[in-house]
Amino acid sequence: MRRIPEERVISLPLERTQISKMNKKKTSNNWSIAIIIFLFLIAPIPAQSQGFLYGDTLPDAPELAKRGDYQVGVRTLNLLNTNQVDILNSKDGKDPIYDRPLTIEIWYPAEESDNKESVIYEEVMGIKGDTLRPLIPFTFKGKAFRDAKPLDDKGKFPLVIVSHGYVGSRFLMTYLTENLASKGYVVAAIDHTDSTFKDANAFQSTLLNRPKDIRFVLNEMQRIGSLNSEDALKGLVDAQNTGIVGYSMGGYGVLNVGGAGYSDGLAAFFGQMTGGSSAIYEHAASNPEYQKKTDARIKAIVAFAPWGMERGVWDATGLKGLKTPTFFVAGSQDDISGYEKGIKVIYDGSVNADRYLLTYKNARHNVAPNPPPAESLALGLHIDEYYRYAEPSWDQRKLNNINQHFVTAFLGIHLKGNDFSKYLDLQENSNEKDWTGFKPRSSTGMELLHAKPAE
Repeated sequence: MRRIPEERVISLPLERTQISKMNKKKTSNNWSIAIIIFLFLIAPIPAQSQGFLYGDTLPDAPELAKRGDYQVGVRTLNLLNTNQVDILNSKDGKDPIYDRPLTIEIWYPAEESDNKESVIYEEVMGIKGDTLRPLIPFTFKGKAFRDAKPLDDKGKFPLVIVSHGYVGSRFLMTYLTENLASKGYVVAAIDHTDSTFKDANAFQSTLLNRPKDIRFVLNEMQRIGSLNSEDALKGLVDAQNTGIVGYSMGGYGVLNVGGAGYSDGLAAFFGQMTGGSSAIYEHAASNPEYQKKTDARIKAIVAFAPWGMERGVWDATGLKGLKTPTFFVAGSQDDISGYEKGIKVIYDGSVNADRYLLTYKNARHNVAPNPPPAESLALGLHIDEYYRYAEPSWDQRKLNNINQHFVTAFLGIHLKGNDFSKYLDLQENSNEKDWTGFKPRSSTGMELLHAKPAE
């Protein structure tokens, strides 16, 4: 039997009190039963509890949301980035060194598998060390096949690297990672150490390591996918055509890797919070060595709700360094990254990039994750287990489908040379006319801006 979410249950005593004041006991009982049934019917039903797998298309999904023709394999890879700054143990301006572990999940086009059972992902709700939100394991079913044999007769596939929010995990956007792999991409999603549900730690690690992790994983994926590799992905990865996708703190990371250097204000703040460390200066726009890190392999960036502008992470100079084509996605009511003074300012200030900004009207911050797991509706759980995923004004499955559509179009243009321009050359307001690729009457409540780089 399905449970009523806690936030709905707490309204019942108020209803009963109001009815009892009418001094009609029998009517009160009938109304109470009716209210419970009503709440049961309107409570949001997570995708997995309906047999709807994350990433499946709704009847009104836009054209490019549907899965591609490739069967998808998935595997886990544990990496070690040696000789890195151990920022959590920095003191008095001295930065000790350690070997930084990273786990990544890789989705890829695969041979047809004899295995009829698709993958079961193992995840947790909660945050390490938070007594109000203890870690609670849960699982959900995917549409990929664990350790399936990589496809070996279709040549190389463009690489996509995915960076989650703080906190999050490599499984936060499987609706997108599986979808892209089915369309002929190799997709690597990172578990950022010190930034996942399972190992959340002090924020300075996330500030410093996001861009470093992304660069390291790009190099590792090129290495294991090269013709000289002994890995199963040998010859499959076209790292020279790479897209990087980030959500929230992942957006903070991918923009920096793409050329948007951090401000001296962030560097000063970072020094204060770490006892004098200057390690983040490596990523600062004012560092003469920073722009030398610009990576020609990266051809496209997707930034979902990128964090930092309202906290002074970038200034005008830093944003001018972003020259890679970028697709921003935001909610107009984002209360984590900010919209008018946050994401919109990043979009406007990235004057040297060909860029888009897709805005979901009335959405807040969660424009990128999977739908809420069924377990997040359990009585007694903290409301943030549900709101780690859910958007208050949008069906998360619809958001997922729209994201699949636009990311497919954008990456297809820049990584595959597909002629998908008609899906991006749209009038700004989706309410004025049906957007190309959307079913009639379905493209409401959105805005798409486009700005070309300054000459």
